[in-house]
Amino acid sequence: MSIWEFLQTYWPLLLKGTLITCAQFLLAAAIAIACALVAGLGKLSGNWLIRGIAIIYIEIFRGTSLLVQLYWIFFVLPLFGLTLPSFIAGFLSVGLNVGSYGAEIVRGAIQSVPRGQWEAAYAISMSPARRMRRIILPQALALMLPPWGNLLIELLKGTALVSLISVADLMFQAKQINASTFLSAQAFGTALVIYYILARFLITPFMRWLERSMARRLGRA
Repeated sequence: MSIWEFLQTYWPLLLKGTLITCAQFLLAAAIAIACALVAGLGKLSGNWLIRGIAIIYIEIFRGTSLLVQLYWIFFVLPLFGLTLPSFIAGFLSVGLNVGSYGAEIVRGAIQSVPRGQWEAAYAISMSPARRMRRIILPQALALMLPPWGNLLIELLKGTALVSLISVADLMFQAKQINASTFLSAQAFGTALVIYYILARFLITPFMRWLERSMARRLGRA
């Protein structure tokens, strides 16, 4: 079967899987960004309890396999009375995992803001919260956007693992097609191209647009 015949036959399944993958990516990205911001700021907190919780989260999720975390959330948590649908368990595990890496990006970017900016905000009697929101975070955001672009691409690729808990994403559909037709090259080749298109022509241009927008806001364009 040629690739064109393959696409004409199986495009509805592949399209459905692609839409599920996009949904998993967007939801996981939202969780990752929120967790990264909270944990990154928490690690810089002067409160030992907040700092300790942030460090424990970062070390556990950054130091263990995403696949193991996925299985824990989906298969082990029900033993403790918490059962999550496979769709929710999928994006939640990916988001928590990537958020732990993003937390270190947030922490590093905040600490990279020149000390003079901190002192100037302190000199005009800004509260710590307002100083962080108005002065430090906007400058830190410009520093953290490039590495976050790479991290979001890794997040997209990480969503392929949710097929292992029967989330009907792109990789799940490709495996189903392959199992029934044995057209491995067509099934997985098409999936490879779709993942590349999502990363190269959607995520990368969007992150570059954000970088340019932030540079203009800070007068660095």
